[in-house]
Amino acid sequence: MRIEFDEDTCIGMFQCVAEWDAFEKDKSRGKAVLEDATEIEDGVFAREVPEDAELDAKFAARTCPVDAIVIYDDDGEQLIP
Repeated sequence: MRIEFDEDTCIGMFQCVAEWDAFEKDKSRGKAVLEDATEIEDGVFAREVPEDAELDAKFAARTCPVDAIVIYDDDGEQLIP
């Protein structure tokens, strides 16, 4: 499973931070940050989700009020949102 996070879309509600510890608050910029992620295009970061964190990653994506987080399965199919 892979997660993508669009930092430019993020509005800093930090609901993802409450759901998965791979997200952290960057209060100086008013954005969340996805730890250990690689920037795959301008402002979009991606990383693999460990099996033991898949449920937390899904909750983080579902709670994002602006759909800045997208989850893909191992075949590249979009799961959330």
